[in-house]
Amino acid sequence: MADGDKPRVGGKTGGDVDQAIWPPVDAFAAGLGGRCPRCGEGRLFSGFLSVGAECSNCRLDYGFADAGDGPAVFVILIIGFLVVGLALWMEVSMGPPLWVHFLLWIPLTLILSLTALRLIKGLLIALQYRNKAAEGKLDR
Repeated sequence: MADGDKPRVGGKTGGDVDQAIWPPVDAFAAGLGGRCPRCGEGRLFSGFLSVGAECSNCRLDYGFADAGDGPAVFVILIIGFLVVGLALWMEVSMGPPLWVHFLLWIPLTLILSLTALRLIKGLLIALQYRNKAAEGKLDR
């Protein structure tokens, strides 16, 4: 082994490889469940949308986790499509008064958006870990 290389699982060598031995975790199940993307056990979130510092089970540092604006964009597009489509269908087929639209669609939009935001954020972070996604850098 070279001086800078670290042992990998299976006896091979590599520089920046995750040294912990954990069975593969389904990124979709871990992300949607708000669990650690490495072990699938620890909590990913410390609050409703704030990512914790590290996993309580495997001690994975969540410093890599940066979902950015991705979850918000997906929520706007998906929930907006559903709510606007349903509101238009209801208006054309039933023609209810405006207060019925407000009473129905505003709470539904808030509930669906907040629920989907946490799910999609967890999913994007888990996929980011599984695919080893990092910030793009230019070679100069």
